[in-house]
Amino acid sequence: MCHLLRTYTIFFFCVVSCAQSCMLLGAELNTLTPEELDQGWIRLFDGETTYSWLPTSEANWRVRNGILSVSEGERGLLCTTTQFADYILKCDFRSSLKTNSGIFLRTPLKPHDVTHDCYELNIAGDGVSPYSTGSFVNRKKAAAGLHSTKWQRYEVLAQGGHFVVKLDGKVVLDYLDPKPVRRGHIGLQLNSGKVEFRNIKLKPLGLKSMFNGKDLTGWHVYPGKKSIFRVTPEGYLNVKNGSGQLESDEVLGDFVLQLDIFSNGKHLNSGIFFRSIPGKFTQGYESQIQNGFHENDRSKPTDYGTGGIYRRQPARKVVADDFTWFHKTIIADGPHIAVWVNGYQVTDWTDTRQPNENPRQGLRTTPGTISIQGHDPTTDLSFRNIRGGEMPKR
Repeated sequence: MCHLLRTYTIFFFCVVSCAQSCMLLGAELNTLTPEELDQGWIRLFDGETTYSWLPTSEANWRVRNGILSVSEGERGLLCTTTQFADYILKCDFRSSLKTNSGIFLRTPLKPHDVTHDCYELNIAGDGVSPYSTGSFVNRKKAAAGLHSTKWQRYEVLAQGGHFVVKLDGKVVLDYLDPKPVRRGHIGLQLNSGKVEFRNIKLKPLGLKSMFNGKDLTGWHVYPGKKSIFRVTPEGYLNVKNGSGQLESDEVLGDFVLQLDIFSNGKHLNSGIFFRSIPGKFTQGYESQIQNGFHENDRSKPTDYGTGGIYRRQPARKVVADDFTWFHKTIIADGPHIAVWVNGYQVTDWTDTRQPNENPRQGLRTTPGTISIQGHDPTTDLSFRNIRGGEMPKR
């Protein structure tokens, strides 16, 4: 009896240990290094949910231990809700030799012809498809023998019509499209057989600096307000006091904006306004800055939380902390707006209101200015590495 008890106890602790190891592995996957965050990388898959992904068919997509997988159902894609233009994409994948799958680049939600309306980067063993792993289906073949049943990593440069595909660090495809599709979703495919994905991350390209670190060239202070905007000796843009507004000279419509932010006080309130009516005070969409949360629970943000779209959608999680630099990425594409904080997507919102010149009152897709807010007398925030750019038409 004692022997059986010991055997059961050992078995139990082995199972628990294995489960804990799997959970730890899942937690370690799907993260960004400090260097990647500084370089502007964002996560497309949080390792826990399919947040910000949209299935276009009935299939058994699921997340377990940091892995996103599918094995059966109706053929189709799991697409990002956000569209992207120029970028570097990294993604790990694993499948059997008989699987036929792929990663769709710049795709509509339901592509009709991969020769013209997207780019299908295939995942398939030799003989399963004429276009094996490393190939662009119906566009260009990679060498045979690249597929493995072990984890492999794609790294794709998509810049204009130029695409460079690396597989496990080695260039396997270099493709130039004279008439490129310029913008679209990223889609993971169920075609036939099981396929798994993890570590899906992206770095937007083509952004230009909007702040020179020396003076307020390219920006103007809204007159008659209390905020004080200045450039610090370290080259940071600092705002104290409020209310007030620093507005960009440039207007952006469908765009990517990235910047670093430092809150020099506890739970200070500010915001980044975008598609604002030029020359008007805080008349735009607002991506909130407020690092407070309730009941020691980061899923309960104070006043919409950092990255939330103020008065529209709260952040699903407060990721940033006061008194330390954090990173924010805003992508606006037509009525769809997405925000990442420290590479983690906190907002995924589509404006379904009727069109209106003023984003406070309805949908605005026409270009507008970027504004940094001074909120109140306690305001004390710093900004650096402000960079952005318009996305090209599809």
